[in-house]
Amino acid sequence: MISIMDNRMQLESIELGINRDHQAIRIRFMHPGRPVITSSFLKDLEAAQGLMTTVCEQDQARVPAERLRYLVLSSRLPGVFCLGGDLGLFLELIRNGDREHLTEYAHTCMEIAHRNLSGGDARLCTISVVEGEALGGGFEMALVADTVIAEKRARFGFPETQFGLFPGMGAFSFLARRISPALAKRMITSGNIYTAAELYEMGVVDLLAEDGKAEEMLHHYIKRRQSREGGYFAMDKIMAEHNPISREELFRIVDLWVDTALNLPEKNLTMMNYLFRAQSKRWDPKADATPVSRMRA
Repeated sequence: MISIMDNRMQLESIELGINRDHQAIRIRFMHPGRPVITSSFLKDLEAAQGLMTTVCEQDQARVPAERLRYLVLSSRLPGVFCLGGDLGLFLELIRNGDREHLTEYAHTCMEIAHRNLSGGDARLCTISVVEGEALGGGFEMALVADTVIAEKRARFGFPETQFGLFPGMGAFSFLARRISPALAKRMITSGNIYTAAELYEMGVVDLLAEDGKAEEMLHHYIKRRQSREGGYFAMDKIMAEHNPISREELFRIVDLWVDTALNLPEKNLTMMNYLFRAQSKRWDPKADATPVSRMRA
């Protein structure tokens, strides 16, 4: 059985830890290779969520003031939160007409997102700490949280429209909880890159930190919540009740994403391949930017 030794453990793609002072479970993305959502990254997130459930169940024996109440998502890679889906994998699966594995990838993403959205079995308050780029699926992962903390240097956007697709892992649903549906649609279809300050003014980002100060702001935010816990957790519930997002809604959208992806014309796949190669060259100039052959071993 997996266990957290010394309140910290490291998987291939993520580091999982516990901060008792913050009553928080921390998931930090390690991003070996390209900082995207690979199949191994998804496996590690699934393993982490299973472990979180076990830890929180064991935690019930503690006094309430010591129990875990928060889940914090962040990245250890300087300047990057996450750049989104695995374009190399998408290219191969789409060109092979492999609906089964594309659907498997998409459904796994949505299962993980929905568990984070609801705070898991322990109903944890989720907090995203974004200190760099959060694009496509990476932006969606940040939006799943109850609270988004971002440094001024952070950048957000959905580039999927550049190659005829749309962000199908919950982007519209998550944005429409924070801003109007019309503005959410405009943001997604524009393909624009937004600064953290712009999204703070819109209401997408909850707390705006100076560069290098996101962790300090996280500390002060959790400490403030701990001293006024009831009201904060009640507001989280009110937000969820006011604009609920069901598992069924998310899966209907992601199935539409699979259908759309499998019907992309070659000109759109060429653009996707261009972005994939540019992404690969940025993170490993010596790497062969050839799409991977399998989603799962």
